[in-house]
Amino acid sequence: MMANPKELCGVLLVDKPPDHTSHDVVARLRGKLQMKKIGHAGTLDPMATGLLIMLIGKATRISQYLISLDKEYTGTIEFGKITDSQDAEGRVMETRPVPPMTRAEVEQAMRGFLGDQYQMPPMYSAIKIDGVPLYKQARKGQEVEREPRFIRVSAFDLTGFALPRIDFRLRCSKGTYVRTVAHDLGQKLGCGAHLAALRRTATDKFNVAQALTLDQIMGLSLPEIEQRLIPMHEAAPSVAL
Repeated sequence: MMANPKELCGVLLVDKPPDHTSHDVVARLRGKLQMKKIGHAGTLDPMATGLLIMLIGKATRISQYLISLDKEYTGTIEFGKITDSQDAEGRVMETRPVPPMTRAEVEQAMRGFLGDQYQMPPMYSAIKIDGVPLYKQARKGQEVEREPRFIRVSAFDLTGFALPRIDFRLRCSKGTYVRTVAHDLGQKLGCGAHLAALRRTATDKFNVAQALTLDQIMGLSLPEIEQRLIPMHEAAPSVAL
């Protein structure tokens, strides 16, 4: 016998489609499951696709644990164009010629991003200063002083090389802005860059291969969705529940 939808509890892995905010996914699941207590562990920008960990019912209480886990991404960086948002959704602010760099030269620059470091958050972010999200200030053309944040990059690999674009794999700690990594790599190489595409492939032990697309989930019955839920004690075994 299926539990009452309002009593559903667990972690649901979703492969987020492009052009959806993380809140859009929450809203669609709330409508499907007819329950309000749904959250997520780690925002993805609208243009990004991939793993979004959804927290159903009482599983919202393990949000901070899951958010703190390392993330893995694949994506594409385009050299020669700097945008105001540091990704392809932003307005091109500057165009620079891309020099005839070799694969080895780019890989050497990428190795400089490995390890512990401080990263300056982009203006187009949801970080609040004096209660106001930075992106609201950015939309007014204002630059706000902000504090760099501690991050760790444990892997930054070049997986495709076809200038002016490269493909990469990145594994990093929570709070890392991948588009800022792309922007900073372009600055380091002198030609500028922005993040052209991004996909989250994993969060610690959770992999996007385990996830269903949002459309697939919308097509399931409630008992089928319930069967897909990962129990809290499996998702966060080290947390006292």
